[in-house]
Amino acid sequence: MSLREDAVAIWKAGVAAVDSERLVTNNIFCTDDILKICGQEIPLQDLNRIEVVGAGKAGTGMARGVLHALRDLPPNIPLTGWVNVPADCVQELPGIHLHPARPAGVNEPTVEGVAGTEEILRRVSALNRNDLCIVLISGGGSALLPAPVPQVTLADKLTTSRILASHGAPIHDLNIVRSRLSRVKGGGLLAHIAAGRVITLIISDVVGDPLDIIASGPTVETNHSPNDALDVLQKYDPDGTLVPAEVYEWLRSEPLPSGAPLSAVQNFVIGSNNVAMLAAAAEAEKRGYRVLDQGTINDGDASRHGEQLFRTLSKLRGDLSAASEAKGTPLCVLAGGETTVQLAETDPPGKGGRNQEAVLAAINAAPNPADWQNIVLLSGGTDGEDGPTDAAGAFADSDLLIRMQKLNLSPSAYLRNNNSYPFFQQLDGLLMTGPTHTNVMDLAVGIVGNQP
Repeated sequence: MSLREDAVAIWKAGVAAVDSERLVTNNIFCTDDILKICGQEIPLQDLNRIEVVGAGKAGTGMARGVLHALRDLPPNIPLTGWVNVPADCVQELPGIHLHPARPAGVNEPTVEGVAGTEEILRRVSALNRNDLCIVLISGGGSALLPAPVPQVTLADKLTTSRILASHGAPIHDLNIVRSRLSRVKGGGLLAHIAAGRVITLIISDVVGDPLDIIASGPTVETNHSPNDALDVLQKYDPDGTLVPAEVYEWLRSEPLPSGAPLSAVQNFVIGSNNVAMLAAAAEAEKRGYRVLDQGTINDGDASRHGEQLFRTLSKLRGDLSAASEAKGTPLCVLAGGETTVQLAETDPPGKGGRNQEAVLAAINAAPNPADWQNIVLLSGGTDGEDGPTDAAGAFADSDLLIRMQKLNLSPSAYLRNNNSYPFFQQLDGLLMTGPTHTNVMDLAVGIVGNQP
């Protein structure tokens, strides 16, 4: 196989390890008299019904996992549910309705998402103390589970999120603000659940797996105050002129908490970027590569991340050539995490995502095909969506750069306005997977092959 094919196979092995259906079925077991979830045992005789709710890009697979794991549930315990997912993830499932809360490739809240969230709130508030509520949360849940406070419109909340994202705000900062503008985030959903027991299964798409930040923590009481949200806005809107005035007015009114949660909750992270990294490393080793793990906390500017990855690969190629004991042993560099893109103010705006931007920046830093001899760099979002595009990410190698030169494409011109998608589209350099039904941030795979 080629180096490029190896890189794709290694990346796909990482994604397969965090398959959402598999993660759920590995954590739910049902016997004749006991339901066990993440090690917690619940006697079936104590259960009246099970309601499954949630939101996220992995929601479809997670819901399938619940249904598979509970296929032998006694018929006297009804299992129903409602989960908000992207439109291209909707499937017909028995008992659990999958609601199209936003269009494919548009990671923003919609009125359809608000309607779905209102139905979830109706369902969970109708439960009683003998019921179990299973909440399924995964990356993308913030956009898929919108319920703005009455004082802030969905449009104002959307404008605020766009401003923060366009100025390079990381997910941590975004979700601090989102949680203060929502009736369900920051523990708000939990406050509406009337079941006697709540168990939340979480697939993390945030560096460090902080429970209050993943999907803005709908079942985790937030420690962030309105002042914390105002501090975030100050960083990205120092003059206070970009974010709608209604948002500032709401935060400055020091709203009281929505009330104590009605139910006890147990939150469990069942999948993360680290799981994908370990599986990718195992696949790389199986293919004969020596693995260099750069960890799962790679964040910051996407362009700088891409440039740094290429510098690392280039140096390793030189080391591999110089060190006689290492000759014959190709190398694989793995890096997990999630970067951000500082959007240029161009009209029309460019089209791309953080993974495509990172690889394009690496090409821009070394635009000579000779610089890429025996090097491949691939970076992709494990959810199959990189920014507002239908690509998971992109890859680069010497063959791609040769085609780039033949077409007389300037990487700097495309990078200047974050227009990475059409750049790679012309070169067949996009990583196209479709929805993966999981989401554990991004995974970059760099390959350094044997010297000729």
